[in-house]
Amino acid sequence: MFSKSKINEPSAKPTEAKAPVPAPAPAPTPAPADLKVSAPKAKPPASILSSDLHIKGNLKTTGDIQIEGEVDGDIRAHLLTIGESATVRGEVVADDVVINGRIIGRVRGLKVRLTSTARVEGDIIHKTIAIESGAHFEGSVQRQDDPLSASGAAKPKMPAAKEE
Repeated sequence: MFSKSKINEPSAKPTEAKAPVPAPAPAPTPAPADLKVSAPKAKPPASILSSDLHIKGNLKTTGDIQIEGEVDGDIRAHLLTIGESATVRGEVVADDVVINGRIIGRVRGLKVRLTSTARVEGDIIHKTIAIESGAHFEGSVQRQDDPLSASGAAKPKMPAAKEE
């Protein structure tokens, strides 16, 4: 069907004329959707809420948040850092929680760390916890394998014994 052209080969005679062979079609360029599969996505920097910011409402992200101001509402994030001057009134749920400031409400996290300047008034549900000397904590501490699940917040009750 198709034959290889010998026009560009050094041994081919210039007087030989053969029918031109069509060039193969160029390979299609990958679509932009194909490109993002091969390139890893860079992790965005943490969102920082400044010390003069006062938020009334819930915050939810899959990224990282650093709170330096005041939040009246629930917060859900991957890594949550509460600054020394920060105050949060509400439930905090994150994979990693680092508390340098004040939280009034429940804390749920896989890793929870209270630094020496932390002030927590509420229950802490965690998988691992670290409390530095000097931290102030009023509430209960409960370890769970999955503290992030909403159903994991309540302790399961034992079934009642059947009477015969």
